[in-house]
Amino acid sequence: MSYKVVVIGGGPGGYVAAIRAAQLRAPVALVEKGNVGGTCLNRGCIPTKALTSGIEVIHAVRRAAEFGIINREVSVDFGRLMERKNQVVGRLVQGVEFLLKKNKVDLVRGTARLVGRGKVAVEGPEGARELQAENIILATGTEPALNKAFGYDGETVLTSDQALDLAEVPPRFLIVGGGVIGCEFACIFSALGSKVTVVELMPTILPLMDREVARQMQGLLKRQGINVKTGTKIQEVRKQKDRVLAILEGGEEIEADKVLISIGRVMNLKGLGLEEAGVALGERGEVVVDDRMETSVPGIYAVGDITGKIQLAHVASAQGLVAADNIMGRRRVMDYRVVPVCIFTRPEAAGVGMTSQEAESNGIKVKSGKFNFVASGKAQAMGETDGFVKVLADPDTDRILGVHIIGPRATDLIAEAAVAMRAGFTVKQLAETIHAHPTLAETLMEASGAVHGMSIHM
Repeated sequence: MSYKVVVIGGGPGGYVAAIRAAQLRAPVALVEKGNVGGTCLNRGCIPTKALTSGIEVIHAVRRAAEFGIINREVSVDFGRLMERKNQVVGRLVQGVEFLLKKNKVDLVRGTARLVGRGKVAVEGPEGARELQAENIILATGTEPALNKAFGYDGETVLTSDQALDLAEVPPRFLIVGGGVIGCEFACIFSALGSKVTVVELMPTILPLMDREVARQMQGLLKRQGINVKTGTKIQEVRKQKDRVLAILEGGEEIEADKVLISIGRVMNLKGLGLEEAGVALGERGEVVVDDRMETSVPGIYAVGDITGKIQLAHVASAQGLVAADNIMGRRRVMDYRVVPVCIFTRPEAAGVGMTSQEAESNGIKVKSGKFNFVASGKAQAMGETDGFVKVLADPDTDRILGVHIIGPRATDLIAEAAVAMRAGFTVKQLAETIHAHPTLAETLMEASGAVHGMSIHM
């Protein structure tokens, strides 16, 4: 078969690119060896959010008495919680398959390899076949990184993939790595009854978030009963009969029933035939692309985590759209200046733009304003008053440089900040935009006013 575009990998970068190219009247094939949707839909964003939604219900029921609602003791059916997670994922996988079919994208099951100019060999359930392609988009994503010293076996020492398929809640859960994935799983399993310990090598958890957000998150996790150890190295993980023993640098030992390794992700490039095709790789093993998402080989594009840019599903989707548009003659370049980051912990955290530590390290002067959720009428009514909104601005132009939030619905609120930054709003303009009352969004208005000492409710 001959196609205008062949996409290798059906995650949020690949399937979005395939659909966009098809919308622009290109014959498109999408090669995927597993379920469409990639890590995000099948083993990442969506299943964890399905579990997080269940955890929110658990917290709400446990706090019912605060709102004058009398309830009996709450119990959790872990099996049903996991079943619902699987149902959510299954429905969305079917939805993506429907969209591909609706847009006349040929879904080819199997493992792909570049075998010549414009040629993709596929080994699948129906045997071997070769696809002819005028253009190829690589979108093979990443998988969890492992460390031999941690003794990964997929049963007692796990990655996030296996953690999402546990049959029961581990009484003692050790999480190696205090990044986004580690903190989200810590909140999930702590709420379900696990005694959770998070060990992070860096001086703070969530090292890429604004330091004030990370600092407050660490305190709030500890308040939930999660033991957080930062600046700590694990030397070895030993598996014993009925437990796992982690040996820390310095000799301290931590016992656990399960260990989650959450130390980053590695790129899925093995066996793809990149070297033979002449596709250039960078120092970290990433596929080198230009701002149009084209690789060193004309007609071969790459999107998503394998580009080594920002490893987020929504960035992969944006890259996929840019790649497809350029293939179809609609010249576009990728812009990474406004990319929101969302963390679905309890409470949520989110950020967009420059952090305080980035400003300092680059010698950039900023003005900042902060508004605490405890002063928000809507947050008080919800009983969710932990956290704050922080706005960073250029003191000369008043342009918004960054917004960082920890608190209720932070992952939804950050969208307004992203739109304001993309539109070039000044802090004054955001502060003077009328916000509905009472809403959580007012906190953005108040934090913007606080940059100039003009917040009303602080």
